[in-house]
Parts: sequence; C-alpha cells; structure tokens
Amino acid sequence: MKFVSTRGTRNLVSLDDAVMQGLAADGGLFLPESIPVLPEHWWLSLAGKDDHTIAAELLHPYLEEVFFYEETLDICQRSLNFPVPLHQLDSETSILELFHGPTLAFKDVGARFLAHVMENLLARRDEYVTILTATSGDTGSAVAQAFHGSERVRVVVLYPSGKISRIQEKQMTTLGGNISALEVRGNFDDCQRMAKEAFNNAEMRSQFGLTSANSINIMRLLPQMIYYVLAWRDAGRPEEPPVFSVPSGNFGNLTAGLIAHRMGMPVKKFLAACNANHVFPDFLKTDRYQPHPSIETLSNAMDVGNPSNFERMQFLMGESAESFQKIILSNSYDDEATTAMISEIYQKHHYLADPHTAIGLLAWQEYKTRLESSHGIVLSTAHPVKFGDAVRQAAGIEPDIPDRLAKHLQADKKSHQIANDSRELFTWLGERG
Repeated sequence: MKFVSTRGTRNLVSLDDAVMQGLAADGGLFLPESIPVLPEHWWLSLAGKDDHTIAAELLHPYLEEVFFYEETLDICQRSLNFPVPLHQLDSETSILELFHGPTLAFKDVGARFLAHVMENLLARRDEYVTILTATSGDTGSAVAQAFHGSERVRVVVLYPSGKISRIQEKQMTTLGGNISALEVRGNFDDCQRMAKEAFNNAEMRSQFGLTSANSINIMRLLPQMIYYVLAWRDAGRPEEPPVFSVPSGNFGNLTAGLIAHRMGMPVKKFLAACNANHVFPDFLKTDRYQPHPSIETLSNAMDVGNPSNFERMQFLMGESAESFQKIILSNSYDDEATTAMISEIYQKHHYLADPHTAIGLLAWQEYKTRLESSHGIVLSTAHPVKFGDAVRQAAGIEPDIPDRLAKHLQADKKSHQIANDSRELFTWLGERG
C-alpha cells in the first residue's frame, strides 16, 4: 500500500515516508492510495474473533509493505491493551467508552499504535526524529505518554496557554525527559498554524527531523477505525446499521469512521456533533467552507475553527456539501445545552458524561427521530474527571480520580512559554538542537 497527498500530487510515497514525514511535501495530508473493501463474510465473522485479531486484519492492508501480519498483530496487542466497552444507556442509545487508556481519552488508541509503528521503523532505519504536535487538549497528553521514554523520539507539544483543563495540562507537562511542553500565548489555531509552518519549512524539517503525531499523521488516524468496528460488532445488530454520533473538532475521529465505512462497515449516518465552533455545520448548510477564529467552550478539545482533516474528508467525499450529506449530518451546541445534557443524563441514568460526550448525546437526541433509527452509538471521547469542574457544576457530583491520573496531579508542571510566532518556535528548537 502506498500513500498519496490530498493536494492531488500523484507522487506515491511508502509507509515509511508517510509516517516519518507526517505532512506531504506539497502541504497536503496523506491518505491511502486505495481503500480495500472487506467482504461481507468478514464483517459477519467478527463475533467469533478477539479484539486484537480484528484490529490486525483491519489495519494490515495498510502496513503489509513493511510488516508481516504477525508483527501487525503484535503492534495491535501492545497498543490496545485496555478495554473499549460499549455501555448500554437505554434501549436506543449506547455509549462507546474510549477513555480507559493511560490518559483517559480516545486518542490513546491512535497515539500508542503510532508510537509502536514509528519506534519499529526508526530502529530499522537507525534514525532519530522530533515529533512536533499541536493540541487542543487531549492529543498532547496521549502523544506524550505514548512516546515517553523513547530513545529515538523527542516530543515537542504546542498547547494554548490557559485554554485547556488543568488535568490535560498536567498530563503533558509533568513527564520531562524526552517530552517538552510549549505553552503558546494564543489559541489552538495558533498552535496548529505554527506546527504547519514548521512542517512546510524544508530546512526546519531536515535540521530537526520533524514529524507529526496528531491526526495529521496517517498512522495516528487509521487505528481509530478499530473502535468503530468493535462497537459495530458489540452492538450485535448486523441487520441494522447504526448511527454513530461523533464529537468533532479537528475531524480526525470522524475521518477514521468514514474510512471504516469505505472498508465495508455498515453505517446509517454519521453525526458530526460540534460545539460553538460550527464551521462544518455551516458548510453543510451553505456549501461554503469559511474557517474562523476558534471560540472557547467547555468542550475545549473541539475548539477548532479550521479543522485540518476537512481536507481529507473532501478528498474522500468530494468538494460539495451535497456529497457529504449522503452520509453525514451535523449541528452545533452551546455550553448551556452541554451543561443541561450532562445534568439530564446523570439524573436519568446516573451516568457521568464529560462535555464532549454530552455534545455527542445532544446530536443523537436531535436526529434520532428524524432518522427513524433505534440504534445510536455515541462516542465518549474523554473521562469525566478530565473536565471535573464542568461535570461537578452540571451534575452536582465530583468524578472519581483514577490512580494513573492522580500521580500527575501531584507532580510539578514543567513547561516553556512562547509567543504565537513561528520564529520563536524555530529559535527554541534551534537552541535545543
């Protein structure tokens, strides 16, 4: 399997190059040159297979250029070493809990998979790299944890000062070692812009061996298909394609779902559940894509005004809003509605939902009648404790703190403040070799 840029350049690259470059040379994002369709009998056989076998069979077509199947299976076993349970909320609604990994967020799946793939490739090439990643909250901690202690990878995380939760910040600023956290005086869009400007600077990429580990990197994104497929299996309704409600910010999660659908996974609709950053719902309504400065909300990991994966979605779906609407519906929900949903779900079901999950629930609540569907799977992307203040104010209860998180809260923060200026980032990188 080769990989191609979303900018249309037909120069195909290898798995090694796609993973190590992160961003294509023309500024585009990598996607597989083709998406294999798995036969119907494969989908119907999933009930008899374990999670790791399913993951390996799903992902091996993209890895077979470099890895034997047994190596792919080993990567899946080491990456997905925590549960992804499907919680039945009521007769119509299931919640896919993606927060049981090391950093209590869905990005643990993709980040850990990428780490094992990259470590393997670097050892074969006897090379070293610097991962530069921008985060709106959860990506930074997931990447930092996945690569912490690596002898071949240095991680530099850009995060917006004062615009992520205390827990998110602690998870990425207390590790030290090969992990550096840069606190940017700006918003997430500034962080993402600075990272892209670094990747687009050939001299910088070469000098520091820059690569990415957020959803810009195709090998961070593709493994996220795994939990869609496991949820489809665990729902136990092969005759009734589900509606997936996906809390959406940078749209890597939804893009992974679209690729799983292309591979044959039955889906009735995807719901792109957005917060007050409503550039994508606006696109579906007006057929015009107009990025805007990000707006701060309770669901800060979705505070993205110019989603980078929109480019991948257009490559897959076509450029018109009409082509998207065949499989995706979308709306936005404000903080007031988010808080009300957290309260409602707790009162009705004694279930604590974080703000991102609440937005997914709002979208499913809105669209299930219109879609005449009795089967909705809401992706729960973060543990409620990561947004404890919002959850406590809405539900009147304090989420329990898992032990793996408590140790970070007690550790000292280590970060460096910089302006939202790429020149300052370049200087900082240069001073540290």
